[in-house]
Amino acid sequence: MGNVLYEGKSKIIYEGPGDKSLLIRYKDTATAFNGEKKEELSGKGKLNAAISNLLYRYLAKHGIETHLIQAVDETSVLVKKAEIVMAEVIVRNTAAGGFSKKYGVPEGTALKNTVVEFCLKSDVLGDPMINESQITAIGLAAAEELAEITRQALRIHVLLDALFAKAGIRLIDFKLEFGRCGERIILCDEISPDSCRLWDGDTGQKLDKDRFRQNLGNVLDGYREILRRLQNAEQI
Repeated sequence: MGNVLYEGKSKIIYEGPGDKSLLIRYKDTATAFNGEKKEELSGKGKLNAAISNLLYRYLAKHGIETHLIQAVDETSVLVKKAEIVMAEVIVRNTAAGGFSKKYGVPEGTALKNTVVEFCLKSDVLGDPMINESQITAIGLAAAEELAEITRQALRIHVLLDALFAKAGIRLIDFKLEFGRCGERIILCDEISPDSCRLWDGDTGQKLDKDRFRQNLGNVLDGYREILRRLQNAEQI
């Protein structure tokens, strides 16, 4: 591996073999509440890599350009180098987590329309919510870039919702990151149980990182179940 460029809570980014690529390695570290809660869960990185790679391949087949080039091993991927837009996108189907707390909507309430939110990508500031006029005002993205990001996020929502439904899983909400690759906006980072809320379609059992946040136990069992169901859904 090349030199370490950045180490985050769940991944390490290395220099790639060329100036247009990076190597990302998924860690076994689980964190919550902006890093205040932290634990090593053996095998978590492997599961997240497998789930995210499966979802990125699925999205690519349906016309979404992503940064993924190829899997290198069970925990590492080669990706296109991109300039990350420092505004994360959250797409919500159902009230949960911070949305429920902020707006007093009981968790599990189906929303009357899909919600798209933006958060400033800043651990130091606690990833605060930010609106589109604020994003353009401080130069994080241009208006036309935000329009493209929103368009892609909603398309990804439709595609993921269909796949997870086939797997017997409710897609409650999820976070996306995008980057600039030349003049194109492409999907970056990961889509995994760390960045999605995923509930069993029949029982409502939480299968995602909320198992860690809320001390529900058997965190990796939930991740394994998600991977198993997605692999089966791919075959249908």
